[in-house]
Amino acid sequence: MKYKDLDIIGSEEWCIFEDLEIPAIKARVDSGAKTSSIQANNIKVYTKGAHEWVKFEVNPLQDNRGINIECKARLVDRRTVKSSSGISEERYVIKTPVRVGNHTFDIELTLANRDTMEYRMLLGREALNERFVVNPAVSFNLGEFSATEISQRYASHFKEKTGLKIALLASNPLLYSNKRIMEAGEAMGHDMVFLNVEHAYMKLDANSPEIRYRGGNILNEFDAIIPRIKPAVTFYGCALIRQFDNLGVYCLNSAEAITQSRDKLFASQLFSKNDIHIPITGFAKSPMDTKDLIRMVNGAPLIIKLLESTQGKGVVLAETNKAAESVINAFKSVQTNILVQEFIKEANGQDIRCFVVNGKVVASIQRQAEKGEFRANLHQGGKASIIRITSEERKLAVKAAKVLNLAVAGVDIIRSNKGPLLLEVNSSPGLEGIENATGKDIASIMIRAIESKIKFSV
Repeated sequence: MKYKDLDIIGSEEWCIFEDLEIPAIKARVDSGAKTSSIQANNIKVYTKGAHEWVKFEVNPLQDNRGINIECKARLVDRRTVKSSSGISEERYVIKTPVRVGNHTFDIELTLANRDTMEYRMLLGREALNERFVVNPAVSFNLGEFSATEISQRYASHFKEKTGLKIALLASNPLLYSNKRIMEAGEAMGHDMVFLNVEHAYMKLDANSPEIRYRGGNILNEFDAIIPRIKPAVTFYGCALIRQFDNLGVYCLNSAEAITQSRDKLFASQLFSKNDIHIPITGFAKSPMDTKDLIRMVNGAPLIIKLLESTQGKGVVLAETNKAAESVINAFKSVQTNILVQEFIKEANGQDIRCFVVNGKVVASIQRQAEKGEFRANLHQGGKASIIRITSEERKLAVKAAKVLNLAVAGVDIIRSNKGPLLLEVNSSPGLEGIENATGKDIASIMIRAIESKIKFSV
């Protein structure tokens, strides 16, 4: 076939997959890639007759993450593909007809997680060979769809808005807590969108401040944000939350509240200032003060905590003064800030997690550490069970959340001979352990808290 007989294709084009029931998907044309690929989630292989088939979901529109189309196709191959970062992974391959402009032909597609990519599809050179000549200087040379046309094509997939538009700002959509919150919001009639913290960015401007998402989509239609920021991205996540707040979006926990809760030293100072009892805690900078620091918290055994510890990680039990001195000085030698805290022996490896929402304890569990372990965190192998808390413990949990100004908080309490003591307050408490142990739908309680705050009614 001669060069002049080939149609010119641009750097990006619209593709239509009638067999997959995808009305239109924007593809990046890439002659450097051999095989074409399409964004796919929730991939499941199953047997149909004598052949393997694959079921998957496609989120075809860059600017509407709420549309997911369930697709089915026969599985034609499994291939090992090396990503741009050099990581090899097995990918499933299907074959299906595609229409590009006036051309309809069969195409092989690898099912790939392109959620972080700007385009939901990549059109490789196997699809281009003997059909097109690429002109990277133009776009949509084979046909453009207006926003109105796209809306018409996807009319059956757009849900009529009956509730709020709520974004879950987090990092991993597959975590139990995040999945439950998304499910609960959708079940209650709200438009739920998952936003990856690290894929959002902002424009600071007095006249037109913005938050954008990877691909350039402006995030300006949300009624509320549920922040679930992992410790590693606290600084950036809180900057985004402040920006959403500046744009008039209700944030279930504020940036200030999250920042305070993550700073264990500052939080402890706030608790002491507000007459909230905590285990005796010490903080010092110089190794010269180590011996007196140990004496100050009643000596070993004692707990040594990294200021940025979470889920029980970065927490050490030193059983003798000599061991405590060695651990404290080792941490200080690498310029790491730590807290030294008295060990409550009578707790017997137990603590209480109170889940507080809008000033009320909505559920409580007792966590029991594994044998030989002092940390009761479920991530450290602790076991959860229902517990009836005392009125004093309930007041302590509510007050601790209020002092930090957290609408949603996991408050950890320990029972001691001196009465209940506050251990710490978590601004992104997990739901799995407490929902499974109590049978309560905590995720829906969180959604109702948003509804009540912004005066929403169905």
